[in-house]
Amino acid sequence: MLGPKSPNSNVCWCLSYRIPSKLNNELHGPARGEYVAELCKAELSPGVLAYDGDEPVGWAAVAPRSETSFARNRKIPHVDDLPVWSLWCVRVRPGHRKQGISHALISGAVEFARDHGAPAIEAYPLDNGDAKVDLTMAYPGLRRNFERAGFTKAADTTSVLAGHPRILMRLDLS
Repeated sequence: MLGPKSPNSNVCWCLSYRIPSKLNNELHGPARGEYVAELCKAELSPGVLAYDGDEPVGWAAVAPRSETSFARNRKIPHVDDLPVWSLWCVRVRPGHRKQGISHALISGAVEFARDHGAPAIEAYPLDNGDAKVDLTMAYPGLRRNFERAGFTKAADTTSVLAGHPRILMRLDLS
């Protein structure tokens, strides 16, 4: 679910925000998938999956912000000192889109964070209004999907992806 189409690709696997930049640049091809396989063995899962029967059809990356590059990101502000969790990637497999899976993934990520003691959860979606978004660049999610899940805009950011500004949205879990 996380891997790119080509097993030799040096991108994706949802590692860019999870690991230090140096390590991210050093991991190539299958080593990226092997790294994620090790993450999946950890006590704290690296995210949540959505299934259609036995088939994984969606993924959402969620973790304590302190364990991600968002802890140091200069373009995404911190609104306070709470030990919030970050939700930064929502992917739905082609052929399963437009069926509410992204909403289920957001909800699942929220419950996962809540179950692990997060006081709040943040997301950094595209604020695209009604403009179309290239699906390969829609991984941070769209503002309206997070609004439907109860998130509210907490801050502007200076991050732009695929020509759309990203905003910081937050949901209090206490």
